[in-house]
Amino acid sequence: MTSDVAAPGGAGTGPVGGRRTVVVKVGSSSLTDEAGAIDEDAVAKVCAEIATARAAGHRVVAVSSGAIASGLPVLGLDGARPRDPVTLQAVSAVGQSRLMGVWDRHLAAHDLVGGQVLLAPLDFAVRDQYLHARATLGRLLELDVVPIVNENDAIADDEIRFGDNDRIAALVAHLVGAEALVLLTDTPGLLTADPRFDSDASLIEEILEVDQHMEALAGGAGTARGSGGMATKLAAAKIASWSGVRTVIAAADRPGVVADAMADVAGVGTVVRPRTRRLTARKLWIAFAVGSSGTVVVDAGARRALEADGRSLLPAGVRGAEGRFAPGAAVEVADEDGAVFAKGIVALGVEALRSVAGVRTADLPEGTPHEVIHRDDLVVLPA
Repeated sequence: MTSDVAAPGGAGTGPVGGRRTVVVKVGSSSLTDEAGAIDEDAVAKVCAEIATARAAGHRVVAVSSGAIASGLPVLGLDGARPRDPVTLQAVSAVGQSRLMGVWDRHLAAHDLVGGQVLLAPLDFAVRDQYLHARATLGRLLELDVVPIVNENDAIADDEIRFGDNDRIAALVAHLVGAEALVLLTDTPGLLTADPRFDSDASLIEEILEVDQHMEALAGGAGTARGSGGMATKLAAAKIASWSGVRTVIAAADRPGVVADAMADVAGVGTVVRPRTRRLTARKLWIAFAVGSSGTVVVDAGARRALEADGRSLLPAGVRGAEGRFAPGAAVEVADEDGAVFAKGIVALGVEALRSVAGVRTADLPEGTPHEVIHRDDLVVLPA
């Protein structure tokens, strides 16, 4: 499929001299060899790509997987990947320092300085931490440092961790106002079919909208050395598109891949275009960065009011509430058939909400919030 070539100019286009910010994410399968050891040549190649982008005046944030994969052989665990979270956390603690050592060494060959940034879901879910993370990354870029971001696997709670760096990369791209998100992998991009079973599989060069058909093509998990796959990359691209960031999914071993991605060169990989209608920073944070604590079920009239009219959710439209949540928690909003269509920050806890479900505003007990979810705190989710 052909690609429309357009000049880059997304959310991160800088005000001075066309300077732009790019987030480059590279996965474990592209940074390690078959035994799980760090592939020095692969890291050197990515660092050279980053250096080229920096020489062109752009700012670069790298998101690097590989801590667990690089820690396995050091501990003699280079066979099957352990399954228990505590062992994986220990392996990550061993591997992360070694991973950063390789990054530092190869960046230094280009007179660049790397800075380690370990993020966890709470850094996106808690507003103050979110703003702090943004300020830290921004200051690193001002100091001409190349931030090297990874999930904080060593201390992450398995129930509230991201589990893949693709989504982190998309959120970081929004956080730093990037123009482009480049997801480097071991395939040329999203293909029309699995090339192992279909010799006619070809590259999809451009996606205007990530829909169910595209998600079906993306398939399931990736390699044994990584936790992601094309499905997580397409999910990350969907997040990025809603924040005005162009995503390029491309092969890590392609010469000049980052420069080509920044220049929007045809055939560089699969390009996912940003949407014309973008979510605000707060609504993107609600939609994709905060985990849901429960579900609020609404009637058909309330769904129409939320989707078509941009209204707040009132108690009168609520038919039920599921889960355990307090005021200020994020919840999904579903219709009576169970279809989730929105997400928001709720003003009432679950028990209080159940007690006023279906009650008109004029009949609410004194002191009860009139809005279950204010429209400024509600996001109608991408279809």
